[in-house]
Amino acid sequence: MQVTIHDKAGFCWGVVRTVDIAEETLSKSEINKQNTYILGHIIHNPKEIERLENRGLKTISHKDLEDIALNDPSANIIIRAHGEPPSTYKKTEELGLSVIDATCPLVTNLQNRVRKYYELGYQIIIFGKRDHAEVIGLRGVCNDECIVIKTLDEAKQITDFGKQTVFMSQTTMDKHIFHDVKEYLDSKINNLIDLGEIDNKLIGRDTTCRAVTSREEPMLEFAKSNDVMIFVSGKDSSNGKSLYNSCLKVNPKTHFIEDISDIDLNWFAGAEKVGISGATSTPQWYMEKVKQFIESEFNN
Repeated sequence: MQVTIHDKAGFCWGVVRTVDIAEETLSKSEINKQNTYILGHIIHNPKEIERLENRGLKTISHKDLEDIALNDPSANIIIRAHGEPPSTYKKTEELGLSVIDATCPLVTNLQNRVRKYYELGYQIIIFGKRDHAEVIGLRGVCNDECIVIKTLDEAKQITDFGKQTVFMSQTTMDKHIFHDVKEYLDSKINNLIDLGEIDNKLIGRDTTCRAVTSREEPMLEFAKSNDVMIFVSGKDSSNGKSLYNSCLKVNPKTHFIEDISDIDLNWFAGAEKVGISGATSTPQWYMEKVKQFIESEFNN
């Protein structure tokens, strides 16, 4: 059996940057005998979280900040790749905590765009998951005065276009659904313009992450070329779900796993070529472990 990891799989540059910041901070903290905390899971991958926690990284929530300020004031607090709302930075500053910002630059750029349009008085529609960490940050920069939708059906519930409207996306959402929703909103607004009810054109900004969208087409070709496809991802990864579903459409023998224990050996009956890929938050080292496991079961 030939088992191959897709050559474009592994961390995106934003995740690489965040993990590098965490590892560098941990190294300095060890020398200075400081604790290092991260506000929420560093990425949506339990294997990489476990690896970094074994190095000393402690995952916390917002409710832990006051206790840390009281009992461990010299600690470092890392802001993860998904970003945080302004209220978090204000709170850590008031508490006198040292913050290391590892927000993905793409997310920072998106926050700046949302803030700009909010200050200009636009109605803001965000394509995303309302309680996703990234979207919580986006909601924060516009005082939560925005509409968050994640499906075309939800877009159809929007009726008020009295203000100029801008439509943007959480960076890890499905670009195809984004464009379907944008096409609907365009048609809705253009119809209202034709009726003379409004004179506001929709401003649509495709802010989905190119690190996700650029790997989709090569991944689909890779999935087609294999008898069985194993997609490795954290269950909470938005781009993982999106890429997995895309692979499943072109290869019905695509299987989602978070852990090697999820693998069913019956999946490989009659297979000669097996492909492995994953989300932008799936570490290369764990995909190598998956590869080694499959090879040990069938090639010995």
